[in-house]
Amino acid sequence: MSLSDKHDPAVPVIELQGVTKTYFNGDLATQVLHGIDLKIYPGEFVAIMGASGSGKSTLMNILGCLDRPTTGKYLFKGRDVSDFDRDELSDLRRESFGFVFQSYNLISQNTAAENVEVPAMYAGVQLQDRHERSRELLTRLGLQERVNFRPKQLSGGQQQRVSIARALMNGGEIILADEPTGALDSRSGVEVMKLLDELSEQGHTVILITHAKEVADHARRVIEIRDGRIVADPGPRPPENPPHVASWTARRGGGMSALAEAYEAAKSALLALRSNMLRSFLTLLGIVIGVGSVITMLAIGDGAKKQVIDAISSFGANLLNINPGAQGNQRGGDRGSGSLTLDDIAAINAEVPNVIAAIPNQESTRTFRYQDRDIRAQVIGTAPAFLQVRNWNVAQGTFFDEQDERDYAPVAVLGRTVADTLFPDGEDPLGAYILMDNLNFKVIGVLERKGASPNGQDQDEVVVIPYLTNQLRVTGQRFVSRAQVAVEDIKKINQTQADIEALLTERHGQVDFRIFNMGAMLDSRVEQEQTMTILLGSIAAISLLVGGIGVMNIMLVNVTERTREIGIRMATGARTRNIMQQFLIEALVVSLIGGVLGVLLGIGAAALVKVFAGMPIAYSIFPVLLAFGSAFAIGLIFGWLPARKAALLDPVVALQSE
Repeated sequence: MSLSDKHDPAVPVIELQGVTKTYFNGDLATQVLHGIDLKIYPGEFVAIMGASGSGKSTLMNILGCLDRPTTGKYLFKGRDVSDFDRDELSDLRRESFGFVFQSYNLISQNTAAENVEVPAMYAGVQLQDRHERSRELLTRLGLQERVNFRPKQLSGGQQQRVSIARALMNGGEIILADEPTGALDSRSGVEVMKLLDELSEQGHTVILITHAKEVADHARRVIEIRDGRIVADPGPRPPENPPHVASWTARRGGGMSALAEAYEAAKSALLALRSNMLRSFLTLLGIVIGVGSVITMLAIGDGAKKQVIDAISSFGANLLNINPGAQGNQRGGDRGSGSLTLDDIAAINAEVPNVIAAIPNQESTRTFRYQDRDIRAQVIGTAPAFLQVRNWNVAQGTFFDEQDERDYAPVAVLGRTVADTLFPDGEDPLGAYILMDNLNFKVIGVLERKGASPNGQDQDEVVVIPYLTNQLRVTGQRFVSRAQVAVEDIKKINQTQADIEALLTERHGQVDFRIFNMGAMLDSRVEQEQTMTILLGSIAAISLLVGGIGVMNIMLVNVTERTREIGIRMATGARTRNIMQQFLIEALVVSLIGGVLGVLLGIGAAALVKVFAGMPIAYSIFPVLLAFGSAFAIGLIFGWLPARKAALLDPVVALQSE
């Protein structure tokens, strides 16, 4: 049976048996209550009267399950609740008790309606039902025009009526009023006592704590307490057949989903943040700078890495470059040794698997002239498969073919830089003849722009001609200055390199060549850039960590400053999980807002670096997710300690905090 269910009026709703309360301060023990025996029946209006220091407030805290007796029993509707845990006591307070405090104890950032709704929120009542109930109660208490006012906008009497409405929100079977008129003027005090009289007539059990006889005289039973002992008690005076006061929340059922609970906690968090904008901004700033730094640094690092990858890829990441000449101290040929021949190229094409094509190259630097314009550029004598091997396309015209090769045709394909220099202002180069060392070459095509090579050389400052034409008409040399091999599956490039080494060693009888693996070069450079990116990200992460520590620091200050609010929430039924969730979500809200702003700052800062510093920048979703996820984790990790501290506060100590 639930403790909020209908109760036999012949059985005390509250019974204390030999209750004592002792406070300990080191070895010093101070006993405040001495053997309290007390029975209160449903519907009674009881006043507990005593001077300051008599123990009446301590007794009220025990009656309201805000504190525990040191010894003795507390029976609620016949059930011993002395050993209830924190959450069980919270449930009991939420479903059965309503508190009216001398200092009102309203949450400052909430409106009157929101203050009234707090107990129902912790009971899991749906939002619409809460709104309707709070407005109904406030209207009943004459505050229909003040539902959206905050406590500081209300008079003392109005605040106390809001407090009474909050006490009634979940039903208020038992109303505990602690000096309800103590902070009010006489007129407001009379109005509040009239309300308590009406609640008693409606069947509510009213327990009034006061030092004033004129206030106590409103009760049908006045208990006097002095030095922690009951010195006068006329005995129980329950009304005959008192109306049953049902729990309002018990009739609602269902409760809120976890998502709805999180929404309510997030809303409370935003209200708390809004109440101190400057501090919230400074807290956000640490996260914003941290997240922004991570994104900016990673964007710079990824940009540098992408630049390297693009440069090597444009040259051909799947290429093997074969140069004649021995490695190390082995004697062999150099560029002019003739150790690499066209027959070697043909053998590679015919015998080595995973090869798209192997081509010979003869390279030299020459001066080209057209009319009054000239440029010094690299000449490459190569095979028709050049485009396939170098992954290069023709932008205008065509490329030479096998027939041009056999005919030693004086034809040329220009790189974009050469074409733009010799044929500026959109002049069409196709069909024109350019002069190279007194030799005329017909322009048959223009290559697409390629950009810089890994070593920074302009790859578009080039003129490509047939290999045999170059050998016969330009250099007069028969050796191959370099061979290039394009592999089909780059994952097998190392095996292909080994196969070529074995083939050429067998053909030459010695290792008189060198092979440069562009894929290995790419991996090495990418690894270097990745290391630099990680270093930059680590440096930025330190600022994010500092921002997280700032969040924890501010949340700890929040807990200290809002200790009374925590006590209010506990008194109205918040469980340990509810308090933990609220402060944890506050930390998460701070971190996530900071994360969003930090992402925007990081993207903007990286763009400025690109514009003003000329550094390459690369955006990707990973740094954004990493930084945002880090902000979330920081809120979770650094918010946990303050949230736990808040959740484990003692309700009585929290309520007494200034």
